[in-house]
Amino acid sequence: MSESRLVNITLDERTLVRRSAEVEHERAVAIFDLLEENHFAPEITEDGPYSLHLRLEENRLVFDIRDESDSRTMHVVGVVLNPFRRIVKDYFTVCESYYSAIKTASPSKIEAIDMGRRGLHNEGAAVLRDRLNGQIDIDEDTARRLFTLLCVLHIRG
Repeated sequence: MSESRLVNITLDERTLVRRSAEVEHERAVAIFDLLEENHFAPEITEDGPYSLHLRLEENRLVFDIRDESDSRTMHVVGVVLNPFRRIVKDYFTVCESYYSAIKTASPSKIEAIDMGRRGLHNEGAAVLRDRLNGQIDIDEDTARRLFTLLCVLHIRG
């Protein structure tokens, strides 16, 4: 098994307010899927696997990369959030439409909204990979799941 991977992920709960059942489900699935399969290779000299603490701090998404036992910080990477603002806002809007649609809309309308949601999710993941370039190497699936967690951290209630 690769050493360039995450074995633990923690979100900073101090900045969060109560989330809806749908958001909690998305968070749980993203973390489960990340821990099942991911590629996470920070540009540091120490080998993994790694624990990751994600938090928002001022206008940054902070990747607090720790050793496997979660006992010490090995490296900290901050990503400015400005490039994500429009994508996250649009993603939340489409997600609200999607959650409303799955209750009453036709399958074709649900599929159309879901395509838009996936497109924004892919765009957010691509921006995240670009912003981490040269600091942390991640694959597309890892970027998608980390973008989901970035969105969860943005929710203020």
